[in-house]
Amino acid sequence: MTNQNSKQGTEIILGLGQMRASREEELVLISLGLGSCVAICAYDPISKVGGMAHMVLPRSSDGRSNEPNPKFVDCAIPMLLEEMKELGALKSRLIVKIVGGAEMMKAQSPNGTLNIGPQNVEAVETLLEELSLPLRSADIGGTHGRTARLYLDSGKLLVSAVGGARREL
Repeated sequence: MTNQNSKQGTEIILGLGQMRASREEELVLISLGLGSCVAICAYDPISKVGGMAHMVLPRSSDGRSNEPNPKFVDCAIPMLLEEMKELGALKSRLIVKIVGGAEMMKAQSPNGTLNIGPQNVEAVETLLEELSLPLRSADIGGTHGRTARLYLDSGKLLVSAVGGARREL
């Protein structure tokens, strides 16, 4: 994680497989260059607890360890929810948004075996449904990378595509 001070507050940049939950209103959680990766962004507007996870692969069974690891969708979401709960968030109040899941290698993988982005999105949507967490909005798919910025003072989520302007999701 990299900390930088900016006009909006302290920026915490989440790398591949990292997550963060906080109630520090001056924080901005950022996932840079989301290609096939998916960032889940959750915010409780009452407790002002927010969190983000930068997920790389859909299933922990695809890994080499039995330890929970936030780089996997099936681990990251429950881990993030637990951290947010410990900080005072209630699952019933969470506003959940996702960003990423692009098909970055579509041209090199005509049979879809390397298209991790859509598999990540499907894993996130399935798990959210199983957890009875409604997805408020999403900026997913396509063939371009994105950056997500979650402002913990307000829950505002700004997304920008490579070379594009920031827009609120």
